[in-house]
Amino acid sequence: MLQQKPTWRTRKDKQKNPLKSICKWFYLAAKFISSQHFFSVSLLVAIAVWSVWLTSNGFGKAISNLIVNWEVALTMAFGSMVAGGTSMGGGAVAFPVFTKVLHVPPYEAKIFSLVIQSVGMSAASLTIIAMKTKVSWRFIRWASLGGVPGIVLGSFFLAPVLPPDVIKFFFTMMVGSFGIILFLLNCSRRKRNLIIPFWGRREQLLSILVGFFGGITSGLVGSGMDIFCFSVMVLLFGLCEKVSTPTSVILMAINAVVGAILHTYIIGDFNEPVVSYWLAAVPVVVVGAPFGAVLSSLLKRQTITRILIGLILVESLSSFLLIPLNASLIYFSLFVFALFFSIYYWMYRSKLYVQGRKY
Repeated sequence: MLQQKPTWRTRKDKQKNPLKSICKWFYLAAKFISSQHFFSVSLLVAIAVWSVWLTSNGFGKAISNLIVNWEVALTMAFGSMVAGGTSMGGGAVAFPVFTKVLHVPPYEAKIFSLVIQSVGMSAASLTIIAMKTKVSWRFIRWASLGGVPGIVLGSFFLAPVLPPDVIKFFFTMMVGSFGIILFLLNCSRRKRNLIIPFWGRREQLLSILVGFFGGITSGLVGSGMDIFCFSVMVLLFGLCEKVSTPTSVILMAINAVVGAILHTYIIGDFNEPVVSYWLAAVPVVVVGAPFGAVLSSLLKRQTITRILIGLILVESLSSFLLIPLNASLIYFSLFVFALFFSIYYWMYRSKLYVQGRKY
């Protein structure tokens, strides 16, 4: 039987098939997204923030400020996704870029980190809640109780007297030592918990203490509540990273809101040019942070851990390459590294809360 040659109409139909497939894929993706409750919540939050942003400043002034400070908006496009999807917080991206690339004074960069996270991470938290992502609400409540006085102490009393390089290397050594232990944890097949298995007076006091120290760190560098609480949840309580990450995002959102209120209404140093930076970044982070939260929920536990280790490595390298070192700063950094490495290693070796299954 002779094979029929394809006619011009048959060839045209075949050419249309890839286009039809692409259109069908986009239709199904749009249908899936629109059917999800979290998407509606994120969209409503973004529209509300954009509306206030445009009407309060005027359309022309808002857009011109965005154009003038485009470097800030571009930085926070990535920083907000990191804030919503990991425990590092947007300040871990904003602080080094602002101080060393955009030449913003460290104190202004710290204030910006806090006030912008009060918007971005709050939006990410609403998305996490709307997605019904599993978080440890008990830990959030008790750690937040310690975080409030902690950020007050860090912002009011410690930040004005401590040198910026000392503050920066303190944070770098804290997260760097955690990165090493987290790498060891990721290489082993340790058991993970989906909830903190025991909860009593000891766990409540420990959560308050952890939140207090995390609040102090946030008051010093504009970030830190999330990564320190994350380290305790993962290493000591054995919580899975898929639970610890959104928990740390909500904790940082609460702490950032408190910090923003402090600097705006009590300390009174949220003024120009930080306000201009903030107004340029607001329309970006209200989209980027929820997107990071959604992306994190879709990733595997190992992938989240590898991304976090990579961010810690970048943060550590940037500090060593961009901040001038002297003998006293080196000795201080080694002491802080040894202190936190010992604490993290003890938590890593501890088996007080080993109840879960292997991942």
